[in-house]
Amino acid sequence: MRCARHDKLQKILARSGYGARRKIEALIEQGRVSVDGQVATLGDRVEVINTTKIRIDGRIITIQPVENNRCRVLAYYKQEGELCTRRDPDGRPTVFDRLPLLNHSRWVAIGRLDINTSGLLLFTNDGELAHFLMHPSCEIEREYAVRVFGIVDEGKLRQLTSGVQLEDGYAYFNSLKLQEGGTGLNQWYTVTLKEGRNREVRRMWEAVGLQVSRLIRVRYGNISLPKGMQRGSWAMLPPEQISYLMRRDYTGNTIKAHSRCSGNHHSKKKQLHSR
Repeated sequence: MRCARHDKLQKILARSGYGARRKIEALIEQGRVSVDGQVATLGDRVEVINTTKIRIDGRIITIQPVENNRCRVLAYYKQEGELCTRRDPDGRPTVFDRLPLLNHSRWVAIGRLDINTSGLLLFTNDGELAHFLMHPSCEIEREYAVRVFGIVDEGKLRQLTSGVQLEDGYAYFNSLKLQEGGTGLNQWYTVTLKEGRNREVRRMWEAVGLQVSRLIRVRYGNISLPKGMQRGSWAMLPPEQISYLMRRDYTGNTIKAHSRCSGNHHSKKKQLHSR
């Protein structure tokens, strides 16, 4: 049974859930992937038929035929203390431990949350879709509820929305709003930003002398953390939400599924550096 006729190897593996495209390209460049006994090189095109044997690190993998490999996306409520990795050598819990099993495919995380952050994580069995949704030029908006410890004044709030200097470049919140429910020096805010650098939200508050004591992601793009969802539980997204993720950008313009977004993140960063 055919999977796809002479598709690029990294596309075949990503589509079958063996990781986002960048991760698979790295595996191929490291010589860890072979096709019918020959070490693969980046850019190889493969026609997968019944006799084709693709191996990663010497293990034969199963490729799901395209016509049977329906795209699935699920929302998971990550708990604090869970790692965004498949296996932890120290035996700590991971976000993959609680996900439902897939036949002939694997879940790929769309982005990550650090061990001390809870909230919405999206997973898909389509590595190409994961790559598309994580690409910086797509500028997909993330929303967080954040509890901050310390004295917050107007000057610090202006810094956070105009741009603060981090070790890996400038960063800013697209929006920042005080929420009710805080007491004393602990106050809750809702913030949004359009990139997902490592521990970015925490580092931004730390850059203005404040400490984040709780951090929860409540939205990714147009997908919000389902109301009433228990921590550590998951829910499959309905077809209309999956269709939105695959076919639309986040300003309402129609775009081709899995294509690189024609974002303007480079120009925005230049503007930040000039501030």
